Amino acid sequence: MKMSTARVLSTGPTGVWWRLPALPLLGIAGELVAIAALIPMFLLVAAWNGFPFLFFDSGAYVLEGFAHFFVPERSPVYSLFILYSDGRASMWNVALVQAAMTAIVVVEFARALWPRTSLWLMLRTGAALAILTSISWFVGQIEPDCMTAILVLALYPLAFRLHQLGAWRALLMVVIAAIAIGAHPSHLGTSAGLVLCLAAARIAALVWPKLRLPRPHLVLPGLCVVLGLGLVLAANYSLTKQIFVSRSGSMFLAARLMGDGVVKKTLDDLCPTHKLALCPYKDNLPKTADNFLWGPESPFNKIGRFYGNRADYELIVAHSLSHYPIQSLSWGLWGSLRQYFMLRTGDGVEPQEWVLGPLFRGFMPAQYKDYLGAHQQRGFLRFAAVNVVHVPLALLAQIWLVTVLWRAIARRRWTLATLPAFVLVALIGNALVCGLFSGPHDRYQSRLAWVPCLIVLLTGRQTVERALRRPIESGT
Repeated sequence: MKMSTARVLSTGPTGVWWRLPALPLLGIAGELVAIAALIPMFLLVAAWNGFPFLFFDSGAYVLEGFAHFFVPERSPVYSLFILYSDGRASMWNVALVQAAMTAIVVVEFARALWPRTSLWLMLRTGAALAILTSISWFVGQIEPDCMTAILVLALYPLAFRLHQLGAWRALLMVVIAAIAIGAHPSHLGTSAGLVLCLAAARIAALVWPKLRLPRPHLVLPGLCVVLGLGLVLAANYSLTKQIFVSRSGSMFLAARLMGDGVVKKTLDDLCPTHKLALCPYKDNLPKTADNFLWGPESPFNKIGRFYGNRADYELIVAHSLSHYPIQSLSWGLWGSLRQYFMLRTGDGVEPQEWVLGPLFRGFMPAQYKDYLGAHQQRGFLRFAAVNVVHVPLALLAQIWLVTVLWRAIARRRWTLATLPAFVLVALIGNALVCGLFSGPHDRYQSRLAWVPCLIVLLTGRQTVERALRRPIESGT
């Protein structure tokens, strides 16, 4: 039975609680209750752990944010996010803000696409995501990886369901998306790629009007990218008094090319005429990008790490791409293909007190005991059983999206095609950005793998076509 929000709230205390699950997200009460209920669900695994999950990189973000000390390889936006979320008092504050951002975006995404979604369906979906997907492992982790899915879920309704969002909800989504985009360098590339695809879809709709293709809105998605970039520039300036996007991008790319064997050829070409810091080590380079960047015996440590001469790395990258483009691109694309299917949960979630202990003792001594007592630090986490569930479900959800997209294109139901196409492009774009510029790691794709599962849970096999067949308003 369909009930209005006013009807539900006018039935007295007993009636409210009895009928609460039927409350639609279309009303503000349903939205607020859903968001409040999803937040603890998304923190369920971290609560079981006894402390928010930490990665090896978490210490660099803490150092950069709390000490106001620029760390070239880490996003200052996320470092300041930890600071302003009051992570010094408790890392749970950071995890709570991340959970709130995720819950808001999930609820508003569902409301914009399927306004009659009931609170009960939303709660079932949240519980299933927390148990069966990677969402809780990232929302409860002090890393910017949880922001990847947030930006994707925020951009789609801004592009295709703007009128259903309304003004203040759209503004909220823009703010959250901008923070998510600025939180990690790869998010700039992924979000910019998505906006370019939206622009291409808009142009196609104008060029072939008889096809009646959807015309996505471009202004607010583009604004999200601009604001995200602005946050990066502002955060970098606040720490260095200089304006720039990144000082480590060329180093990460050079490391990736080194693992592909391209840098050795480049150094053989350049060293006779250029005095590069890597030249003395060109015949004994590490075999992988990770060994070069993080290995204890790497020459990278001897030539200044991320504070070394950026001009050297920029020259190495430029020469590698111009003189060995096929090898550089082919290995990068191969890495991207591998990245797409590397989505196991738990990558790097292991004891790392030997790295983070000094930072806790220096900046957060009151939290150190709880940190040491967590299951993660005691070595109790095992992910084999987790991934027996997470990985097949993530892949099946993607196959389901491909099936919906294929049928929509075959029937020329372009409106139906927009959601699966957008999510699949986001998955491919994320794999391309990470595979080409850094190298494949499970956590890069796992952080986004729960989004297709969310769509499957919200729509179901019988309702997806009916839910998405409504015509889309033309953008401006």
